[in-house]
Amino acid sequence: MFKSTIKALTAAAMLAGSAIAVQAADYTIRATANSNENDEDYDGLVVFKNFVEAASNGAIEVELFIGTQLCAKGAECLQGVADGTIDVYISTSGGASGIFPYVQVLDLPYLMANDRIAEEVLAGDFTRKMREMALEDSGGTIRLMTIGNTGGWRNFANTKRRVQSPSDMEGLKIRTVVADLPQELVRALGASPTPIPWPELFTSFQTGVVEGSKNGITDIMGMKFPDAGLQYVTLDGHAYMGALWWMNNAKFMDMPEDMRRVVVDGFSALQQATFASPKRKSIQAYEDFVAGGGDLYVPTPEEKAAFKEAAAPVYDWFKGNIDGGDVIFDALVSAVADAEASINEGMAKDLN
Repeated sequence: MFKSTIKALTAAAMLAGSAIAVQAADYTIRATANSNENDEDYDGLVVFKNFVEAASNGAIEVELFIGTQLCAKGAECLQGVADGTIDVYISTSGGASGIFPYVQVLDLPYLMANDRIAEEVLAGDFTRKMREMALEDSGGTIRLMTIGNTGGWRNFANTKRRVQSPSDMEGLKIRTVVADLPQELVRALGASPTPIPWPELFTSFQTGVVEGSKNGITDIMGMKFPDAGLQYVTLDGHAYMGALWWMNNAKFMDMPEDMRRVVVDGFSALQQATFASPKRKSIQAYEDFVAGGGDLYVPTPEEKAAFKEAAAPVYDWFKGNIDGGDVIFDALVSAVADAEASINEGMAKDLN
């Protein structure tokens, strides 16, 4: 009797499991990242998928496409989001700047001083303002869901010497992407901007075509740039490496409100995961850099202020040359001021 009951229960459970397995979700989100499984973007997507599928009770399924299965470049991928062939896509500011040039505000130097400020700014109304602008410019097709992080902070690194002040940048050939803003920044600091494709950078360091770059430490170590002679890193933290998460607006808006809430909460969880991931990964990367003979320099507050002063002309260039630049610049500066005030107020309470 006992054995027969167990068999009956087991069979019933198997049938129930089969029924669940073949039951299709009400909504499917196709999400892509042009990266790999070692990247912060992937960490964020795994958290997003797990959260959304669980919180929706299986009503939403998230399919992940890591690499270039669905698209290869920023403009192509964003067009896919607009067309609805891609539901979710993550880009850097550079990858989206051809369509939304004002997102390069995230690349403006020395506006956000640390992780706490950057995270508070990007979790607030600044991101909503950028969402509003992107929706308007895309004819209501591309929605900015959140801004996370992909790689920590950009720092100046080079093959020649320790950089402690803007004058130490003089004459260095610094690799940039093919975009105006990073080139303007490098010029403002007295160096020579040299656009080089990412896959060619290792060889370019070896041959002296370029002598420096502006990257996060995980990228530097992941690409083994110290083996090509990159031995000096200055932790000036001139730009937070923002990751913009885009979604097809129709896909989002066609969901009922309870499912939209799940998706929004999912992107919040994703954002927190990408905020945290670079902090952990950079620890080992910095240790490995120094262990390999690398020179790691932390500027004093006075030295960092000198860098910011030297880079200040880039702010005026951005506001005067980028469509929507003045609006988004003011939004960021205001959000930073509010974040600093809130954090300082909390700090005062915590210290007493």
